[in-house]
Amino acid sequence: MKAESILETDYRPAENEPFMNDRQLEYFRSKLQAWKQSIIDESRGTIEHMQADARNIPDVADRASEETDRALELRTRDRQRKLVSKIDAALRRIEDGSYGYCEETGEPISLKRLDARPIATLSLEAQERHERKERVHRDD
Repeated sequence: MKAESILETDYRPAENEPFMNDRQLEYFRSKLQAWKQSIIDESRGTIEHMQADARNIPDVADRASEETDRALELRTRDRQRKLVSKIDAALRRIEDGSYGYCEETGEPISLKRLDARPIATLSLEAQERHERKERVHRDD
């Protein structure tokens, strides 16, 4: 199904339409795919930049600074790799019909939350409970 067949360019999911109807699913599918593609494109650019920048720097302080920058960039890439996995999982949930529903309660996740964080798997309330529980265990 092509995005342009059911989505206008300015379409935004609304509370007054059936939850996770075809238009909403296509909206979130397109949003997730675009996000994934931008991460992949950015990663490709970073790898090319790092390969082009591989050089021997004689000054110890400059070399240490360069290594710190590389380590930070690699950590960022690792976080983005994990994010791509979450995007892929969200795309699979769209395909299997579970997208948009809280993994904990089975209730719909608000459209505002999904629009802001399309990889969300918990409703806001369930996420807050999860974070409170995490905080309590961390303080032990």
